Amino acid sequence: MTNRREFLAGTAAVTAAAALPARAATSVATPADAQALALLDRQADALLSAYPESAAYLGIDTGKRAALKAKLTDRSIAAEATRRAGAERRLAELTRVDRAALSPAVATHVDTVAAAHRIALDGWRRMPVGDMAFLSNNNYRSTPYVVTQGNGAFVDTPDLLENKHNVATRADAEAYLSRLEAYAVQLADETERLRADAGKDVLLPAAFNQITVAQLRAGAAQPAAEQGMIRSFAEKLGKAKLSGDWAARAATIVDRRITPALAAQADTLASFLPRAPKDAGMWHLPDAADRYAWLAEAATTTERTPDEIHASGLEQCRAYAAELDPLLRAQGLSQGTPGERLAALGKRPDLLYANTDAGRAELLAYLNTVVAKLRPRLPRAFTKLVRGNLVIKRVPPAIQNGAPNGYAGPGAIDGSTPGIYYINLRDTANWPRFELATLTFHEGIPGHIWQGEYTFDLPLIRTLLGFNAYSEGWGLYAEQIGDELGFYEGDPLGRIGYLQSMNFRAARLVVDTGLHHKRWTIDQAIRWLMAATGYTESRARSEINRYCIWPSQALGYKTGHNEINRLRDAAKAKLGGKFDVRGFNTAVVQAGGMPLGVLGTVVDRWTASVA
Repeated sequence: MTNRREFLAGTAAVTAAAALPARAATSVATPADAQALALLDRQADALLSAYPESAAYLGIDTGKRAALKAKLTDRSIAAEATRRAGAERRLAELTRVDRAALSPAVATHVDTVAAAHRIALDGWRRMPVGDMAFLSNNNYRSTPYVVTQGNGAFVDTPDLLENKHNVATRADAEAYLSRLEAYAVQLADETERLRADAGKDVLLPAAFNQITVAQLRAGAAQPAAEQGMIRSFAEKLGKAKLSGDWAARAATIVDRRITPALAAQADTLASFLPRAPKDAGMWHLPDAADRYAWLAEAATTTERTPDEIHASGLEQCRAYAAELDPLLRAQGLSQGTPGERLAALGKRPDLLYANTDAGRAELLAYLNTVVAKLRPRLPRAFTKLVRGNLVIKRVPPAIQNGAPNGYAGPGAIDGSTPGIYYINLRDTANWPRFELATLTFHEGIPGHIWQGEYTFDLPLIRTLLGFNAYSEGWGLYAEQIGDELGFYEGDPLGRIGYLQSMNFRAARLVVDTGLHHKRWTIDQAIRWLMAATGYTESRARSEINRYCIWPSQALGYKTGHNEINRLRDAAKAKLGGKFDVRGFNTAVVQAGGMPLGVLGTVVDRWTASVA
């Protein structure tokens, strides 16, 4: 098996297309290209078969892929072994491709896909517990824990059914019922994996065990007719004018199959509580150092050590504190640490929305005005524009206690369903108005939803695979673009929110490594994060809870952002007056998810084309 240094650093040596812009750019340029692209298409279909939800999220569960609409990912132990074997076969196929015979664009596609498979296989080897998600539609979310308050079928599948399963025909309705049946099987299979991992001394920490059990029990107690995935099903049937007993059959499946499976999973997790570790960091797990090292490598596509990452975070936090200081003084906040002053600013009544349904509606309306204000400025940042098809929703209350503060993903390739940008509104005190524009740039436009639409022009497998450091690095760079487009001119509070966001991502480097490498307690991590960022205790606790169950995911943001800016500075130094930031931005956003080393070759090639 290829070693870590080869799969993380070696891929940077491949050639890359200038901007890898579109399917047109990957049209056959050499006789070998057609064969390689056909191989990538076959591998994309293999991934869709392994993770059928991906087809629903992209709106491609039609035509020859219509059968996927009735399926969900098999979450059994046996299926995980089958997926690993499939990845080994696909990597062997990719290794046999003669890179020298390919055009630069296609060679980059092949090497990027191979890199994803090497990282995944390394993960299956080094972390043979929990959820190795690198090749799935949740590729950012590998974790040593099968089920937590933030991952598992009970989190993923209701959201899929409610928001991504369209119902226009009788076949669609039957497929919905098939997925409900499959959901119950997913829950049972995950429960079996929970028992297997417990036998290997891998147990969800006690605090999160209790949160997750409470969420599962709440789901089991909720009447079928009140569940979002059942209510929305009835609404979809009505909109499609389909008469039949599907809604009643769906409720029966919930009552007879899903509710007992949720209760059984809750009971199983609860039975582990007496053995569950009190410490939240994964350092208490068997082989923790090596497993955390893999998670960090997968999240950052670098080999930086936890100590290096921790020190870098501290240094960056100091720099952002110095930049924030004069802005906070101008707001009459001169006493205390930057975090304490940010906390005071965040409590100003004139900057807060009421913690009511009306206040939440007002907050969501404001987010939409931010999007509308930014759209006309985007031609100043890109040479090629995409649609930016999105809607903004609150995180469903049923999962808000375990969900991140904000997240998003692009919609269907054909535009039939929009991307969804979710914001967690369990407590509106977490969202003073001056922070909201920056969050919107990150999650929506020109962040995740915007970037995701560019991948629609790449070979399908490039849309299916993701790299955390690239995507989250772009999310932070999108915040920077908003600033550079002058969004905060005349709005010093908005610029404070922007710098606070950057400082927060630097702080993540500190608390994630603190929890999992330096053995910090949850309370220690919460206090440090509050002091560094000014976040409320509720918001800081939500963030820390996330880092505990998804170790290292938070490391990708600032790592990727810093690398994009390093590449930009290098290109500007080489090109001088020829440097066009619109061209640079377009080259990076069109590249699609890839290891940061490969992104460097993409930028180098773009620079050479301009020079």
